[in-house]
Amino acid sequence: MTANETVLTQSNGEREAAIRSQSLINVNEFERWASAIGGGALALYGLTRGTFTGVTLALFGGALLHRGVTGHCHLYETIGVSTASREGANPNVSVRGGQGIKVEKSLTINRAPEELYRFWRNFENLPRFMSHIEEVRVNDPQHSHWIVKGPAGTSVEWDAEVYNEKENELIAWRSLAGADVDNAGSVRFMPALGGRGTEVRVSLKYDPPAGTVGATVARLFGENPEQQIEEDLRRFKRVMEAGEVATVEDQPSGRSATAGK
Repeated sequence: MTANETVLTQSNGEREAAIRSQSLINVNEFERWASAIGGGALALYGLTRGTFTGVTLALFGGALLHRGVTGHCHLYETIGVSTASREGANPNVSVRGGQGIKVEKSLTINRAPEELYRFWRNFENLPRFMSHIEEVRVNDPQHSHWIVKGPAGTSVEWDAEVYNEKENELIAWRSLAGADVDNAGSVRFMPALGGRGTEVRVSLKYDPPAGTVGATVARLFGENPEQQIEEDLRRFKRVMEAGEVATVEDQPSGRSATAGK
């Protein structure tokens, strides 16, 4: 092998190694810094304790430190999630592919698609059946401002736009730049089989501020997004079929569903 061939082989090998290393990164910069700093401090604290609990803390801190230094999270790899940014990603997508939490639920409601679509399309109606939404202010037909309940009595806000719509069939929206929580969602209204009303299918995707770990911790405190959306759809069904609006205690208040359209 000539010197040039040796150099070329080494160059190709280094490039392939760099590509493999980059493909393993599935943690964004903020999480890497937080993991490295927090993990290092936790490992140091654990080692100074000299107890079994201290050793456990040190091992956990070491794992966090490794996560921060390498940018690779085995948990993320296992569940197929990545919070690392991708070059060339579509800047119009609020939550990039492979990131965030996705929730999808559907329910059949005994009303026509156009009636359900019309009620949902007025986003100011959403707080009437979505318990986690405090307020939606409609600015124009395509733009609105959302205020949503956060953990421990906090709230988060964002501006959103409708980016895809088909009358009586589909509404799709996404958060705009500067949102407290990047998110996107859609709702489809499809005639149910046998003329039994309409199948309403909701799909939500969001990127919690602390990544997938933050969503997991939130579930421990009862903030289960799948359960929330399922309960919201049930309230929507009651609103549209029986003209009732659920109160905070999830009991009917008797208000008409046609009010406020």
